Amino acid sequence: MDKLTTAMTNWEASVLKPALAESPETQTEFTTASGIPVKRLYTPLDVAGIDYESEIGFPGEHPYTRGVYPSMYRGRPWTMRIYAGFGTAEDTNQRFRHLLDQGMRGLSIAFDLPTQTGYDSDHPMAEGAVGRVGVAVDTLADMETIFRNIPLDKVSTSMTINAPATILLAMYVAVGEKQGVPTKKLSGTTQNDILKEFIARGSYIFPLEPSMKLSMDVVEYCFHNLPKWNTMSIAGYHIREAGADAVQELAFTLADAIAYIDAARERGLDVDEFASRLSYSLGCHRDLFEEVAKFRAARKLFARIMRDRYGAKDPRSCLFRTFSGSCGSTLVAQQPLNNTVRIALHALMAVLGGHQAIHTASWDEGHAIPTEEAATLALRTQQILLHETGLSNTIDPLAGSYYVESLTDEIARRAQVYLDQIDAMGGMLRAIESGYIASELQKASVKLQQRVDAGDLVIVGQNRYTEEETPAEPAVYFELDERVERQQRQRLAEVKSQRDGAAVQTALREIGDTIRHGGNVMPALIHAVQSYATLGEICAVMREHWGEFNASTHF
Repeated sequence: MDKLTTAMTNWEASVLKPALAESPETQTEFTTASGIPVKRLYTPLDVAGIDYESEIGFPGEHPYTRGVYPSMYRGRPWTMRIYAGFGTAEDTNQRFRHLLDQGMRGLSIAFDLPTQTGYDSDHPMAEGAVGRVGVAVDTLADMETIFRNIPLDKVSTSMTINAPATILLAMYVAVGEKQGVPTKKLSGTTQNDILKEFIARGSYIFPLEPSMKLSMDVVEYCFHNLPKWNTMSIAGYHIREAGADAVQELAFTLADAIAYIDAARERGLDVDEFASRLSYSLGCHRDLFEEVAKFRAARKLFARIMRDRYGAKDPRSCLFRTFSGSCGSTLVAQQPLNNTVRIALHALMAVLGGHQAIHTASWDEGHAIPTEEAATLALRTQQILLHETGLSNTIDPLAGSYYVESLTDEIARRAQVYLDQIDAMGGMLRAIESGYIASELQKASVKLQQRVDAGDLVIVGQNRYTEEETPAEPAVYFELDERVERQQRQRLAEVKSQRDGAAVQTALREIGDTIRHGGNVMPALIHAVQSYATLGEICAVMREHWGEFNASTHF
């Protein structure tokens, strides 16, 4: 190292200094997107303090920095998902079947805002929002239609749903039963990450404590009944989209995970009984090397937490299995075809970062719900990376890069500082309630926007290389049929008119009784959805017992 230090000093004096005098660098300071200083050159000096076996290791072994499985994509290619869902159940079924025909095997459902917030399509609060940013699901009939001619024992389904996750999972279980698929064969994920709703998205319904209870009901029920189901996808993705930088995204995701693990242990579940059923979702933003380093640091930190904090014995409990996706905030409405390049880079980041499932956005998402053609191109992007580039031939190909290893270590260090601060506050729930997390996100978001406004962060087509003229042939974007809301309300009215009203009322009372006695609501919810009780009716029972969360009373 002394010899290398001397050699580098000589290089700086004899080679670099004259070159800089003739051609100065373009800026005085270089940083990652999260503000981590980037040195001009990285050498073995920058990784001298990193012990390979304890900090990097081998794939499939602690600390899993290089991957959660021993052979990674050579033996198990990542699951390709395209986030889809819009309009009516029929619309979404058609899109899903098209994507499956194109080679996709993992479904990822987007639900509309009324569904996410527990309102039926005929509720006044749903007016103008039915089917707009996802599919409308009011009753089991809608879920049956979404999966018509899609055998649930042949696909893996990810449901991006949180506050009413128990209800949508109950519907999925009921559809499986109608198809003759036993629960032990159902595979997929409920996002079921309510804390990030309080942190980043705001699609909560109930106060924090009952919301946590519902999330844990899913964890407990699936442990006993759905052995192939991932009970939570703890989502840093949305935290990043709310303005967090890469370090905050990682730290707050892990802090959420700690809160959920603690809550599950309070239910009497051993960490090795449920931790392997948790999965994680992180976003792919702009800085390729920082994102790859973030994913590698996430696996290392999580493995350390599970071993040292919780004493996990089962190696599967230490696996930070991730589903990543294109951060929608990086997609630009101006010159939208440029987004195809951004999306390809997002997928590249995810592959180099070792994810188990990858979602690629569509180039037109800066304007509307993706068209069928744009969604197909997003899928083809992943297929090209898998089959035509050699990316899956070797594991963790950026390992050993002086820059990537140094950056991985630095991100892990900075994230740990946040985790220690949150622990000192009493945990993530207290950090949320105190407003600390919201404040951190706000500061990071403002800082990012200031860099964009000042031109320090170049966004091609938005703040540099802009075009004033309108293209001669504007792109064709998806347009939702205005009849969707009316059709969905008619469908809901038909279901209500044909069901057994007395059976519905009995099932709703059962839910109320279960809540009063503190029991797990999942069995009662399955019974209720099988009677075709609506999502809104079920949430109304829950609102009656728990009330609603009012952000102004906490922040």
